[in-house]
Order: sequence, then structure tokens, then C-alpha cells
Amino acid sequence: MTITYCPEMGLFTQSLHPSESPTTLTVTYHPPTSSPNSSPTSSPPPPPTITIPLHPPTTTLSPITVTLHASPTKAYDMGLETNAWFSAHFGFEVKLVYLGPHLRAVLGNLSPNAGLKAQTTAVGKEKGTGWLEGISSPLSSLGGGGGGDGNGVQEEEKEGGKEGEEEREGITFADVAAYLVITEESLKNVSARLPEEERPMDITKFRPNIVLAGSSGAWDEDFWGGISIVSQGTTNDSADRGATNIILTQNCARCVSLNVDYETGKIGTGESGKVLKKLMKDRRVDAGAKWSPIFGRYGFLDGGSEGKIITVGDEVVITKRNEERTTFGK
Repeated sequence: MTITYCPEMGLFTQSLHPSESPTTLTVTYHPPTSSPNSSPTSSPPPPPTITIPLHPPTTTLSPITVTLHASPTKAYDMGLETNAWFSAHFGFEVKLVYLGPHLRAVLGNLSPNAGLKAQTTAVGKEKGTGWLEGISSPLSSLGGGGGGDGNGVQEEEKEGGKEGEEEREGITFADVAAYLVITEESLKNVSARLPEEERPMDITKFRPNIVLAGSSGAWDEDFWGGISIVSQGTTNDSADRGATNIILTQNCARCVSLNVDYETGKIGTGESGKVLKKLMKDRRVDAGAKWSPIFGRYGFLDGGSEGKIITVGDEVVITKRNEERTTFGK
């Protein structure tokens, strides 16, 4: 399920409880504001919730195959009780599945390995092309697999590897990549297209997990091939500090999910329900996704950056700038 086809997914929110042992996840269902059970003269009842372990034991769970964006993987059915809770609030039968140790394959030219062959300069050898103010918003997720050898982007095959052999990357149930990078400058451009009473544009509708500020202008990120996040150091462990390198491989083509009203779980009314159409006018800039407007860049963690800690306020440098926009699927 994706919010593109099931807009009522916007009525569910999640919160983690890392202090609990084991760590748990609470999902809250927010009845739509247009619900016939809502009363303007009385306080609404607390929204229903369900709490489940973040890493449930799989010995009692049934395996299931899940395919998302043509990329299949194995997962585990979370069981009747959990599924019944979600089905009751969706109004039709659904299943919650747990990915466990499995990963989905990264398809097409989204893979950073696919991008390596097209790049002519090693990130580790070139100077940064511009500084940004840094990470501007809390990160909603730092999960997902990455690729690369940790020594910069190189044209050569990894030492000891077979000629033509590529390392396979894996992702979770994220859309098609581990990271999605956007800028505040581009977000402001979208907000300016809305009437004043509907501003600012809800950033969560773009689903980024890294939001940057200080770009030279809106849409400059279209040309970024890589960024390096320079940690200011949040722990006493030097291994957690230093640069975190992210390879940006492709543009994010947008869909009707931008028009969903999270208060009603339906396509929004007013101009906020027409954001996709507004972006169609001038943001169809990727020939590989010519019917969809572009906002943001998909990225993967360089292998040498695994385990690094990044925080709001860290400085960011653009480590590679492409001469032209990348083309999805080529």
C-alpha cells in the first residue's frame, strides 16, 4: 500500500519509544475531521492506538512475499490481532508486515554503482563545490542500506572484484532509495504557489529524511551528485564524528500524494489539493519521468559512512555537481 492509492494512510502517525526494552512502536489513528462521529460541542475521544515491538521475534510469524515498485522481498505477517486493528480503521482487510533481516533490490539506475560508471571525477579527489547552512529539520529516518567503498566515488572496479560484477544494494520499505534530500529553498518555491491562507506547504507530504537550508536558490539540488555532512560532534566517540557522504543518484518524480489532506485522508480541497498540477507547469524536467514533476534527489550512503551520527545544524558541502540533470532510467 502507498498513500498514492490509499490516501487514508495519511490518518496514521507513528512514534518510537527507544527507552523501552525492547523498543516499541506506537501507531495512532486520527479519525478524519469530516467523521460523522465527531461533535463540535464535545471534546473528541482520545485517538485509538496500537503498540507493537519494533523488532518482533519472527519464530511465530508467517513468512509472506511483498512486492513494492516491482522490487519483491520476503517479510513476516504480524498476525491476526494487529491486522484486525488496521483493517478496522482502514475499512477493508489489510496486513501489517515486518521486514526483518530482508531487503529489497535497488532497481535500474537508482543504484549508486550504476552511477559510478557515469561519473568522471572521484568525490574523494575533488573539492567541494559549495557550502550550505546545513541540516535544517529533524530527521525522520536514518535507516536503509547504502553502497560504495568508503574511499570516494571511483571509476575503477573494487580491488579483487570480478570485471563487470556490481555490488548489490538493498533498501527497506522506503520508496526506491534509502535517502531523499530536499531543500528549504525549493519548499518555499512551492509554498509561494499557494494562497497565503494555505501556506506554508506541508513538508511531510514530500517525505524527505534530510532537509537542507542555504542553497543558492530553488531547485539547485537538481544538479547535485553528492553531499558530505560534516558532523559537529555529538558524542565522545571520534568514530561517530567526521564526514558522512551521501551519493545522490536520481531525481524524485512526484505523484498525486502531494494533494492528500492529512486531516481528512482524502485529496485536498482548495489550492492545496492541486499542488501536483501546479508543479506540472515548470517542474517536468526529467526526460525519464516526463509526465511527473521533480522535487528532491534520491541518495544512498557511501559505505565508509556507515554508523556515522548526523544531527540538525550540521554543515553540508556539495561534493559533486552534475553539468546536466540526471535522467531517470538511463
